[in-house]
Amino acid sequence: MISPMIATVVLLVISNIFMTLAWYGHLKLQSAGVGSSWPLYVVILMSWGIALLEYCFQVPANRMGFEGNGGPYSLMQLKVMQEVITLVVFIIFSMIAFDSFHLRWNHLVAAALMIAAVYFVFLPESKAA
Repeated sequence: MISPMIATVVLLVISNIFMTLAWYGHLKLQSAGVGSSWPLYVVILMSWGIALLEYCFQVPANRMGFEGNGGPYSLMQLKVMQEVITLVVFIIFSMIAFDSFHLRWNHLVAAALMIAAVYFVFLPESKAA
């Protein structure tokens, strides 16, 4: 059986893949000439359908991972970890889907600062105080 620590991270990654597709996938479709003429409400409904899949993974990840439910992570740890996962998934998606996306030095600095945030949020409370 997979540990709640690992399961939470895996579910957050899957959730963020669906979230990125819901939020930015329609832009790729539009740039590929698909859906350019679709009314906005169709694009929104399509994105909501994908976002429903996101929530099917996000909610269990947070419930399983939250220390108040017996999980290994505090609320702040869950949130900061989720934001870094979002950034990583977004960068990978953008590099694959959009030729115009280029990872620049300032993006790398921002990513490093977010990773530093994860480090600080996971410090034991005795060292962080």
